[in-house]
Amino acid sequence: MKIIALNNNEKAWIKKAISGDSKAQQMLYEKYAGKMLGVCRQYVKDVQFAEDVMVHAFVKVFQNLGSFEHRGSFEGWVRRIMVRESISYLRKKQFVVYDDEVLENQERTTNSVYSAFDVAYIQEQIDKLPEGYKMVFLLYAVEGYKHYEIAEMLHISEGTSKSQLFKARKMLQENLKWMMRSTGEN
Repeated sequence: MKIIALNNNEKAWIKKAISGDSKAQQMLYEKYAGKMLGVCRQYVKDVQFAEDVMVHAFVKVFQNLGSFEHRGSFEGWVRRIMVRESISYLRKKQFVVYDDEVLENQERTTNSVYSAFDVAYIQEQIDKLPEGYKMVFLLYAVEGYKHYEIAEMLHISEGTSKSQLFKARKMLQENLKWMMRSTGEN
């Protein structure tokens, strides 16, 4: 019964937020801000910029709240807006390269003191991926998008999406193998 009540309560907050109720908007923001900052942070390395992206995305959430159709989860709908806003930010602020020339400029970190299963280390390795690799990897492996959807979102071919995912996985595997060898874990 509590789950149903919580869901109905969320629907009520959404309805109030659509009508411009700032308290309802604040409640929705507070409920989802932490999770959504995590989503933005996966794409945007700098936490302050990730916060900016999240705030801009929440503005879009509230501007488009009337188009939420209650078919899927509200959190999933908000998350998609966060992902798209993060990608939009990266397009505007950075030149995203989708080819091998970026690999030539990548440096391997040699002073890692992280354990093999340290989430912060893994996030650091994801952050070190070239932006094109990183976006495709996150959209596919974390967000669950299909290659044709990624291709459409990033304005690349489906083949490029598949290639970027392969290269991102390979780079992550190599960095994690290297880290495990350097810490004596195998």
